Amino acid sequence: MVQYLLGLDIGSSSVKASLVDSETGQSVASAQSPSEEMSMLAIHSGWAEQDPEMWWEHVLKSTKNCLQKSGINSTQVAAIGISYQMHGLVIVGKDHKPLRPAIIWCDSRAVAIGDQALRNLGESYCLEHFLNSPGNFTASKLKWVSENEPSLFDKIDKIMLPGDYIAMRLTGEINTTDAGLSEGIFWDYQAGDISGKLLDHFGFNKSIMANPVPVFSSQGKLRAEAAKEIGLCEGTQVSYRAGDQPNNAFSLNVLNPGETAATAGTSGVIYSVTDKNAFDRKSRVNTFIHVNNKNKEVGTRNGVLLCVNGTGILNSWLRKNIKSGSPYDYEQINAIASKAPIGAEGLSLLPFGNGAERILENNAINASFHGLNFNQHNQSHIFRAAQEGIVFALKYGFDILQEMGLKTNVIRAGHANMFLSPLFREAFVNTIGARLELYDTDGAKGAALGAGVGAGIYSSFPQAFKGLKMIKSEEPVSGKQEPYRKAYDRWLRFLNKEK
Repeated sequence: MVQYLLGLDIGSSSVKASLVDSETGQSVASAQSPSEEMSMLAIHSGWAEQDPEMWWEHVLKSTKNCLQKSGINSTQVAAIGISYQMHGLVIVGKDHKPLRPAIIWCDSRAVAIGDQALRNLGESYCLEHFLNSPGNFTASKLKWVSENEPSLFDKIDKIMLPGDYIAMRLTGEINTTDAGLSEGIFWDYQAGDISGKLLDHFGFNKSIMANPVPVFSSQGKLRAEAAKEIGLCEGTQVSYRAGDQPNNAFSLNVLNPGETAATAGTSGVIYSVTDKNAFDRKSRVNTFIHVNNKNKEVGTRNGVLLCVNGTGILNSWLRKNIKSGSPYDYEQINAIASKAPIGAEGLSLLPFGNGAERILENNAINASFHGLNFNQHNQSHIFRAAQEGIVFALKYGFDILQEMGLKTNVIRAGHANMFLSPLFREAFVNTIGARLELYDTDGAKGAALGAGVGAGIYSSFPQAFKGLKMIKSEEPVSGKQEPYRKAYDRWLRFLNKEK
């Protein structure tokens, strides 16, 4: 009997599910819920929250839709893998129900708390032990709760990342991974454990921390109630869990030093693997434990991540707001944008309208147009400036990676989201100066393959990726690199003025 693997990708915009044939490595069905973006609560400027129960609701819908599309028997689903939006904070009481909405990745309320912790603990200590500033990550968000909602903080039984919460809903067990702890800035790389010094500094009792399990491992079995809700068999194992960006890299078979992955969904990321405990002195890019760290014969594997918060969300905002009535679809936006020349005839857009940006040292400067001429510029210039602005922001972060010694000539990405735009791809390769390879994969499919490794269905990573296929590749073009360089230099001058 053919075995299938279920991958779940818990994003801030939607939940995606994919069923993968374990023999071919190919997806037989996929589904997304909801069809439009999930709601986000922003009670104050810089805040971003979501109800964890909403994630669970869309896990059920996307999984059921997947099963219905595939027509397979639920007994054939051998394992479940989870990818999730990183850096979020879910807190539950003793009944394992959320005590408040989750504070998600793009929420910037804890920036000052992280900055103060960096000063108190010492910059050298933080960088040597955490490879990061405490910044605006999960630990700092939890400290915000303790300071601003003390009665609620006292009720906490466990804290979790978004993927930990979904795993708990599936299995009834609360655990996490060392990779997840590193992304929350709870992990001491020198001690190889949860940082006691950080917990003491913030006043957290270690009992509220979930115990770490390996990324690829049997992390719990589907409980009867959840099995009935989701339409799967009781006892199906959850055997993989990773944050969305390490998982995106895994889905692209990016596992070794020098290999680099990219994504451009709601946020844009370039993620490069290293075998060193590398860090940026200003924490503009961040180092986390990679999925295959110390896996079997492999030594240290960390992923250095640069993130731009406002990529696909900028494109989505333009789509909804630039035209009254029925919005353009993305193919129309791409076609309109292509009518403007490289550099959008002097129009530049800084795409930083989705909270504090790490590459800007946790400053929130908001999005802004520069050089707008009412007699010259139209929709095509606006759409082009937006896509170029996203690429230029990624270039700004990519240069930081280069300064750290993380060299790469090839970047892999899924054939999805912003990379579906020919204009975006052209701007990307000619601005970054690297070959771009696009593959037939996504986060949900990667999570499914990870589940196959964790369940022992695949004996090695090469076996898991036997079905991975490259769809297309693009190279920089000498005649286009110079116009993009000039457009980037102008964009950079505007950014430096805003900073």
